[in-house]
Amino acid sequence: MERVFGHECLYLAARDWQGDLVGVLPLVRVRSLVFGHYLVSMPFLNYGGPLGSDTAVRALVDEAVGIARREKVKLLELRSRLPLAVAMPASHRKITVVLDLARNADVQFRRFDSKLRSQIRRPQKEGVTVQFGPAQVAPFFEVFARHMRDLGTPTLPFHLFQEIAEQFPDDCWFACAYLADAPVAAGCGFRFGNEFEMTWASSLRAYNREAPNMLLYWACMERAIGEGITRFNFGRCNLDSGTHRFKMQWGGREETLWWYGLAAKPNVTTPSPTDGMFSFGPHVWRLLPTTVATAVGPLIVRYIP
Repeated sequence: MERVFGHECLYLAARDWQGDLVGVLPLVRVRSLVFGHYLVSMPFLNYGGPLGSDTAVRALVDEAVGIARREKVKLLELRSRLPLAVAMPASHRKITVVLDLARNADVQFRRFDSKLRSQIRRPQKEGVTVQFGPAQVAPFFEVFARHMRDLGTPTLPFHLFQEIAEQFPDDCWFACAYLADAPVAAGCGFRFGNEFEMTWASSLRAYNREAPNMLLYWACMERAIGEGITRFNFGRCNLDSGTHRFKMQWGGREETLWWYGLAAKPNVTTPSPTDGMFSFGPHVWRLLPTTVATAVGPLIVRYIP
């Protein structure tokens, strides 16, 4: 966050009476003249918040609340996967979809309905292939940036994904689906414990008929099963959105996310490209050349955590 976005990071730690570490809470300060002053754990990601014993979590959150009030921040937001024993209101505007994986890829494939299996086979018949590894960072971003431009949304910077690949070489996967040697769908996600999460995924609209994103997801599931991972997390989405429906077709279940917030005023959330104040933006953004959108996007999105 500091190296890529220039945001100040605050690292809170809880220790017991013996001085042993019993809890941590990272906070990132996101401040701009347009959007205001936020403390978020963690921006640009689905999860964050405190980690530790219940007592440590309460102490860490109390300290974070104290900082937020002293500094009069617009919003303190703690993005948790699970409910926390803290006196803060939680928002459930975001959900994730999780699929329990079979121990064998063939068994998992047979669990899918016939329509889904056909959608996975289609790109295979068209000659689509999937590759993994650090060499996929650049082609991943090529697809991701164009996809975000087509959506009318500013893109995250390439440097962020370079840093992720460097800092998490064993736990972060970059995957690209290729057709005639050109990247047409791509994903980036993290392995943690017995779960893999597809954090970012994109495909090019010009190749919707070939459905390369279906093979991309299936290739990631196959790899996960091969590495003994038992849960595939499709990442966050809005309830009843097109993305939500895409994720549910794989047979997973919804899990509510617990995003705790302390706001200076009622109904304050972190800014989003879907907010009303940005209603004109997507129409203009889609008209930009990809190179321009890719250059300008990170200057905007760094303030939209």
